[in-house]
Amino acid sequence: MTIREQLEKRETEYLSRYAMKSCDSRGRKRQEPQCDIRPVFQRDRDRILHCKAFRRLKQKTQVFLLPNGDHYRTRLTHTLEVSQNARTIAKALRLNEDLTEAIALGHDLGHTPFGHAGERALNEVNPYGFQHNIQSVRVVERLEKGGEGLNLTWEAVDGILHHKSSGNPFTLEGQIVRLSDKIAYLNHDIDDAIRGGILSEDDIPERFRNVLGQTARKRLDTMIHDVITNSMDMPKIRMSKEVEEAMKDLRMFMFEHVYLNPLAKSEEEKAIDMIKNLYWFYTEHLEEIPQEYRSMQGECGVNAEQMACDYIAGMTDTYAVKKFEDYFVPKSWKI
Repeated sequence: MTIREQLEKRETEYLSRYAMKSCDSRGRKRQEPQCDIRPVFQRDRDRILHCKAFRRLKQKTQVFLLPNGDHYRTRLTHTLEVSQNARTIAKALRLNEDLTEAIALGHDLGHTPFGHAGERALNEVNPYGFQHNIQSVRVVERLEKGGEGLNLTWEAVDGILHHKSSGNPFTLEGQIVRLSDKIAYLNHDIDDAIRGGILSEDDIPERFRNVLGQTARKRLDTMIHDVITNSMDMPKIRMSKEVEEAMKDLRMFMFEHVYLNPLAKSEEEKAIDMIKNLYWFYTEHLEEIPQEYRSMQGECGVNAEQMACDYIAGMTDTYAVKKFEDYFVPKSWKI
């Protein structure tokens, strides 16, 4: 019996009856030999961790555009916090940690530079629309490894696709990531907003703090414990009504005071204009898009609009600024 088979046997003996076992996976689009050491979901996690799109997350905006300071979250640190929260919940519920981690690490691979501002920009100009969860699936299925994709399992792709609030993941592991995403960004965005002078702890309404906790640590602890307590031995991942409603109201508070705050978003329109101009430029100048993207046009009928979105969505913040300067700022004006 191989090490992988021993691990699969251990899963069937230990994990919850509601867990997705590695041996029960629907498999990959392209069949390939099994690893003798790692079950399928562990291989998914490893493939995501080592891919180029994952490394680029370190220079992509979470909320604050190119902030002055080293301690603000990036898309990468957000992803790691989602993964940590999700694994804590999965372990407590005896669900599949490898699948949970794979989904968490891959859920934002398709995110644009400049956070949701970049996403909105591409969605406005691309006639086919743009959503980062769909683009994340495109990254793992098509764009990575020179057009081959990562060939992840069906369950990992499903979790990545459905991680947004409107999604309905097939596995409980995917449901954990969908909820852990909200838990992570609400808590770390409050922390970043306080660091940026946009909020103080006292600005958070007392009714939220009475339910969720008086500090960031307490709120995170309350939410994670609440998910575990209310999902134990259940076929669905859920929160108590009281905590869920408080979290939803806190999210609305954050939209009003942080996500749409003029101070936090003072540079956002500039970022949106940059992304839109890059999109229009690339759709008219396909020769400026790297060959690895252009080669897909003939192979699978990718149009100019999709090609431009693929290239721009893969950019880091700093690279997008550089390309904008290359195309739209006279060389004599550059510092």
